[in-house]
Amino acid sequence: MRGRRRDIFSKAKRSEIMSHIRSKNSTLDSTMAAILSKSRLTYEMYPRLEGNPDFLVGNNVLVFCDSSFWHGRNWARLRERLRRGNNPTYWTNHILKNRRRDRRVTRKLSSLGYAVVRLWDKDVFKNPKLCLDKIRLAQAK
Repeated sequence: MRGRRRDIFSKAKRSEIMSHIRSKNSTLDSTMAAILSKSRLTYEMYPRLEGNPDFLVGNNVLVFCDSSFWHGRNWARLRERLRRGNNPTYWTNHILKNRRRDRRVTRKLSSLGYAVVRLWDKDVFKNPKLCLDKIRLAQAK
């Protein structure tokens, strides 16, 4: 397996590490909640809707806070990185499936009358103003 990066952890250790990744109450979601609170926008965390949005802002804006890895930001570059890593077929297919699901969920929720805003983790952490601008623009539509 020359030229491939090997995982530095055993299968058991990697499994333990991955089991600690949470979809709710993450640092990303907590940071976005603080941004929304500070901006005095009314919101509900984790509304029970298809696709499990992270926030319902006002009555009709659904916000998803997507991590760059799991949702395939900069897909061409990430796909190439995955191809050089461990188990490339699995990871490429996994992220592709997530991306397809994200598009399907966005279309479905939009057809129900919601404005859907997808924010990248990097933007939430480093550019909260951009995130708020996107949410406010969606509210104005």
